[in-house]
Amino acid sequence: MGNTLDQPPEQAFCDLDTHLLPVVQLYLMPSFFLTVLVLGLPLNLLSLWVFCHRLPRWSRSTVLLLNLTLADTSWLLALPLLIYYHLDHLYWKLGLPLCAAVRVLYHNYFYLSIFFVSCISLDRYLAIVHPLRSLVLLGRRQTCLLCVAVWISTLVLSIPVATMTRIQTCPMSNRTVCILYMFLSETEKGLPYSLVCSIIGFLFPLLSICYCGLHSLRELRRRPCLPDPFHKRFRLRRLLSAVLILFVVFYLPYHLSRNAAIVMRTVYPDRPDSWRPADCAFAMEMCFCSLITCVNPVLSCFMGRQFRNEFLGTCALMFPRCPDTRVASLVSKRTRMTVRKRQGLSTVTPVSALPAPRP
Repeated sequence: MGNTLDQPPEQAFCDLDTHLLPVVQLYLMPSFFLTVLVLGLPLNLLSLWVFCHRLPRWSRSTVLLLNLTLADTSWLLALPLLIYYHLDHLYWKLGLPLCAAVRVLYHNYFYLSIFFVSCISLDRYLAIVHPLRSLVLLGRRQTCLLCVAVWISTLVLSIPVATMTRIQTCPMSNRTVCILYMFLSETEKGLPYSLVCSIIGFLFPLLSICYCGLHSLRELRRRPCLPDPFHKRFRLRRLLSAVLILFVVFYLPYHLSRNAAIVMRTVYPDRPDSWRPADCAFAMEMCFCSLITCVNPVLSCFMGRQFRNEFLGTCALMFPRCPDTRVASLVSKRTRMTVRKRQGLSTVTPVSALPAPRP
């Protein structure tokens, strides 16, 4: 029974004394998850506080960034369950429903992040290429409806994960493991589902981001004579570069390693030794992709100048002894005063509309 070849393929997670995959599962994953929880949860909670209490007016980008932060925070709040599971030598004690819920939540959060980043690129494209039409196509109400549609569609896309998630009691002990669907020997459902998610949840958003970014840059190049006081070209290039780096560094290796882990099981169903490199690569990629929850607040600072000033200003209030945060606090106060002045001027009645003075 100790030989992996004589066991069902899923029981490779029961033998924790050999191979590299248990080392990744027992030591690397909880270390990464714990680091992400310690760093990401304060950053995202602080971002939520800035969104709700520091920004007087919400634009379309603000609504999209808020939903991106909510997705990250929901995943971070469920992360302690996985940390405890991996620290407890892959001993799942909470039953199949909660096991499936945690796996669905991870899958759901991952594609929420991709779709909301794609929506942010679409928002920039409409604002630059179709500025007047964007007020009708993507107003504040339409943006809220778009966010609701993204949450519902990603949840529907993630439901099959719950049906394919398994728990298994190890035969040599009384330990129960919560197994991901890509680590199962049954690939009849897992492979088509993974490919569909890769196309819908990764390839289409990547193509849309490239299309929106390139057309936005081309539109800005067609206006060379117009002044650019807010450095829109530079900010758009920076945003496009950040999004493409995010996709290449995080999302592309994740999908490649996930599909490779399932394909290896399909091509070599009776050779578990050939699965281990792909399994280890995907497990390490899961660790690395959890860092997205720490990267997205930085992306929010890239996107919005007002959010960045308020975020740094709040940090200055929390850490007043740091000299850099003092400058950020002053910038935040100036930004708030400017917004208040603009709001005050917008409520003043124009001179031409005032009644004529009596003779």
